[in-house]
Amino acid sequence: MHHDRRTVLGGLAFLAAGLPSLALAQDSQIDTNAILNDPEAPVGGNPGGDVTIVAFLDYNCPFCKTSAAELARVVKEDGKIRLVYKDWPVIAETSVYAAQLALAAAYQGGYQKAHDALMATKGRLTRQQISAAIKGAGLDLARLQADLDSHGDKILALLKRTMAQADSLGLQGTPTYLVGPFRTSTLDYKGFKQVVSDARKKQAGDKKQAGE
Repeated sequence: MHHDRRTVLGGLAFLAAGLPSLALAQDSQIDTNAILNDPEAPVGGNPGGDVTIVAFLDYNCPFCKTSAAELARVVKEDGKIRLVYKDWPVIAETSVYAAQLALAAAYQGGYQKAHDALMATKGRLTRQQISAAIKGAGLDLARLQADLDSHGDKILALLKRTMAQADSLGLQGTPTYLVGPFRTSTLDYKGFKQVVSDARKKQAGDKKQAGE
């Protein structure tokens, strides 16, 4: 179960003024390295982990919020999962605003705090709720605004790259998780544990087959 980007508000044409270029046509080429290793994309968990989870998320997505705590628990308990966050704001204009603030928070080392606070805020977010969540996370708001002003183009470029990557993969909605070689949507704690275990087995089998 997930939010279908093509039925919820019909794609990206509705996005905030000044951000119409966020909507990108489908890219026919899948660049796996760019998806896994975008230098601007926030990384959580263990950066040297043996399994990578790439999480395409929207802060207005109830299914993302439902599974956020479960994913965080598995990542913390496992200790060997590299988690790549892909802010993919496809549901509402406030999704873009929330993603921009979370990514700006990264410049003060606060992406994870902002991300967790936004995911913990229930319901469809208003700008006021987003600001309150960011403030409640203990971030320096003056620094955040300065970073947003200074790095707005880089943040927009990252969001556009994420859009292109989602299109190249043919993703239909949030949340979408790429776990090693697998793709899945909303999972609970048990489901995340299982797919991570399956990914490790598949990777070990592939290495053995390759004679590594």
